[in-house]
Amino acid sequence: MSSIEEKVRSILNAKDQGDITPELCDFSLKEQNATAEAQGVQPSATSDFVPKVGQTINYIVACVMFNEHDELLMIEEAKPSCAGKWYLPAGRMEKGESITEAAARELFEETGLNAEMTTLLAVESAGGSWFRFVLTGRITGGRLKTPADADAESIQALWLRSVKEVPLRANDILNIIEIGRAYHQHQKLAKSAEGVAKQPLWHANVLPTRYPHKRNYLRVLAVARKRASNSMNILISEKNAHHFPTVEMHPNRSLHSTLRKFMIEIFGAELPQHRPHGLLSVEHGTNSEEGSDGLCLNLLVAFRPPLEEISLIGKCIWQELSSPLDETLARILSSKNASIPLNVIR
Repeated sequence: MSSIEEKVRSILNAKDQGDITPELCDFSLKEQNATAEAQGVQPSATSDFVPKVGQTINYIVACVMFNEHDELLMIEEAKPSCAGKWYLPAGRMEKGESITEAAARELFEETGLNAEMTTLLAVESAGGSWFRFVLTGRITGGRLKTPADADAESIQALWLRSVKEVPLRANDILNIIEIGRAYHQHQKLAKSAEGVAKQPLWHANVLPTRYPHKRNYLRVLAVARKRASNSMNILISEKNAHHFPTVEMHPNRSLHSTLRKFMIEIFGAELPQHRPHGLLSVEHGTNSEEGSDGLCLNLLVAFRPPLEEISLIGKCIWQELSSPLDETLARILSSKNASIPLNVIR
């Protein structure tokens, strides 16, 4: 098996890919700024931007938890600005926390319940410096918070049959609640062989790997079929060592904008039709080293035209994948639920 195929399998198994050195980043902030200046546009971010939790970047966690009665866990807000309103257990990640640690902490503080996080449900971004990680899991203990336990975190927590039973703090959680509900139903059906046969493919349990990055990156796994052989091919950067094309996220642009500008660098202004399918994995971790709050999102992108009709202007090549891996990626692409949704919310 080639090293590239090993890397694909590693990402599919939610394992980190190690450090992203300058040699492995194809379009850094410095290069993005140089491109903007060449077009007469003043850069909106410094080339030395470093993500630091609570300072230059915000990481939010939100928990979508259902019980065996299909009830959703919600909390009544304690903040004066939204008194009497309800929301999902959610909050800001603190310095030094992993994504799963932050989610478990917020859940306990706001609901009184302990939980083990089992998978990411979605990742949302606003601009390039605000991210919300949506997780679910299973309750392992604790006691549901009542009004007698009210504190600065929340007034109380309840299991609700429908969010329509309470006034919401904001409607931005409705989409992720539906994702969570669909996943919960999938899990129930998966307990029976008949249910598995009737439902579309879903992603396996995927939790963020605990690898610290110094910057924020988007790693692109772009695939296209070759008409002549009907084989699946994956895009490889030849800039220094062979690797998947990787771009540094711009802190003041949407991820869609960052991805598009990166694609233009590779394919030219006449971009072939393509679509981001979803995330295969997320890499994030912290350590004692200053400036390690970054992350890497591994994004699957599918091209509609056959490979023969796709022109490359960047230092990239296509590599054909072996049959087993070809079939695995084809199954993922056949179902919208087979990867983690990456939602750009504004």
